[in-house]
Amino acid sequence: MTKRTALIAGASGLVGGECLQRLLASGVYSKVTVVTRRSLGAAAKHAKIREIVVDFAQLDSVRADLRADHVFCALGTTIRKAGSQAKFRQVDCEYPRRFAELALANGAKHFSLVSALGASSKSGVFYSRVKGELEDALRAMKWPSLCLVRPSVIAGDRQESRPLERLSETLLRFGPATYRPVDAGKIAAAMIATAQREPRGVTVIESREIPRVAG
Repeated sequence: MTKRTALIAGASGLVGGECLQRLLASGVYSKVTVVTRRSLGAAAKHAKIREIVVDFAQLDSVRADLRADHVFCALGTTIRKAGSQAKFRQVDCEYPRRFAELALANGAKHFSLVSALGASSKSGVFYSRVKGELEDALRAMKWPSLCLVRPSVIAGDRQESRPLERLSETLLRFGPATYRPVDAGKIAAAMIATAQREPRGVTVIESREIPRVAG
């Protein structure tokens, strides 16, 4: 089987980190290009990794390097951490949109996005509306293969403290399947499994479906 190359943004986060580890361990991928605002340090010394450290506002300065068969985007923050709705929109919509545009222009075949449960550009909830606007922008690009993964609360060991998400994870664990927390590793596995199939058009994976797709 022909080896694939991968490009990932958001590898320092919970889902992105899980995705990176699985890409490096997979025999399918010969090279993984990591785009990051801060160096991953020792983790970037893996033989398969090529690290590009760049301010995401300056992505065009490295546009020639944003080249791979499969692209994975796990960029994201919280409004509290971003400091304002405008900054949140920049990180969760504008940066991923430009990242996708540049990768597509360089010939990428598949794009996988960590979106969110309830994402809709018509939502009255700001967070969900921004996620939906990004999904709409990606659809409009006409990717050969596009995967939108919509997890509920993401479960896993975070380096940063997010007490509200931790509380939600605990409360929802025994709730309806649609809203139950989803392990970050399962999300990453579902993204990679879908990318390797390269299904034509748009694939939407709702939160309750993620464990099944992950396998």
